[in-house]
Amino acid sequence: MSSLRNALRATCGALIVSVVLAAPLRAEEILAAVAANFTDAATEIGTAFRNATGNTVTYSFGASGQLYTQITQDAPFHVFLSADQTRAEKAEADGLAVPGSRFTYAVGKLVLWSADPARIDGTEAALKDASLTHVAIADPATAPYGAAAVEVMRHLGVFEALEPKIVQGKSISQTHQFAATGNADVGFVALSQIVADDKGSRWIVPQDLYTPIRQDAVLLKKGEASEAARAYVEFLKSPEATAIIGKYGYAVGE
Repeated sequence: MSSLRNALRATCGALIVSVVLAAPLRAEEILAAVAANFTDAATEIGTAFRNATGNTVTYSFGASGQLYTQITQDAPFHVFLSADQTRAEKAEADGLAVPGSRFTYAVGKLVLWSADPARIDGTEAALKDASLTHVAIADPATAPYGAAAVEVMRHLGVFEALEPKIVQGKSISQTHQFAATGNADVGFVALSQIVADDKGSRWIVPQDLYTPIRQDAVLLKKGEASEAARAYVEFLKSPEATAIIGKYGYAVGE
């Protein structure tokens, strides 16, 4: 009987050790400021990160310029995923980010999109259509996709004619909403927002019409001491995360 009890104790002890080793040593929650165009991809990556590490990430989505302003005002973010390189670089230069932590996690693609399946014929012709009343873009002062949209219209020589028809969203999410609801005939949106939507009509803007939208991530100073924040930044570079990023229409590794 004594030997049976000893065997049971040994078995239970082994099970306890196995459970402890399998569980995260210290599960944490981190806060990430993320460009609005990356909403769907980030959400899926957050789930994968939790499943892989036991840590959770809570996102705050918005225009990169607005998020950067919040960071300068002592917002409690651990990680910043910008929609451009400029603001991530600025975070480093201003001492708000950990030096050397910046990298390009995705390259965004700009699309002219309409909820009307007959509005866009796969070319830029819709921008020269006299019946066009409203063109939605994200605020070019705070959203890189908005700045890219202006660049495209200037490149095509239609900006002056379209400027009175432009309606600005505070972020690329609001811009998509304007086009999706018909409040704008067309909208310059991120491919990631419509990659799984076979409705409407679109023109994927050639990359030579605008400066590449290289989206950089950076570990912020508030996340420097967080093992989970560092793990999240590394997870963004993993094959699992890059596969998710590619699925949502971004280029990776460029």
